[in-house]
Amino acid sequence: MFDIDSIGIPGCYEIKPIVQDDLRGHFVKVFHKNEFKKRNLEVEFAEEYYSCSKKGVVRGMHFQKPPCDHVKLVYCPFGEVFDVVVDLRLGSPTYGQSRHINLSAKAANYIYIPRGVAHGFCVKSDLAILVYKVSTIYSLEHDSGLLWSSVGVDWPTKSPIISERDQEFPSLLDFKSPFHYES
Repeated sequence: MFDIDSIGIPGCYEIKPIVQDDLRGHFVKVFHKNEFKKRNLEVEFAEEYYSCSKKGVVRGMHFQKPPCDHVKLVYCPFGEVFDVVVDLRLGSPTYGQSRHINLSAKAANYIYIPRGVAHGFCVKSDLAILVYKVSTIYSLEHDSGLLWSSVGVDWPTKSPIISERDQEFPSLLDFKSPFHYES
């Protein structure tokens, strides 16, 4: 039902569902509780939302601090994005490291992001919609991030469109992590 592949950060996976194509287009099953349970993945999601962004927009690197930290399930049902994660869990074998994958409507792939891993993306298509399922309710008090340009990523745009908020986050080097790795 799903191909689930590690992207090189513990607990972080690219998930490729079976896509059913016919004359009308395609049908994608994004979530199946029993399949996720079998693989010890989160099955309880408290909120779901989406963003619409134009080409060159960079959003991130976002996360929530404990005790409101959360698992994210992110997919792109329209367009294409360069999706980035950074491991912020002290004691993790990949602490401070980043990974990226392309998410797109065409590929119908998505990313599973564990607690303690920051997330961001850059839009590659003219327009992209990104959907996020998260395991905890949004908390302004615990909402945080890292400076997008400090995470060692070669972003696919030379003129990024970035919010003022995202430009004011601390760099990865200045960040004091509240997250701890649990194997």
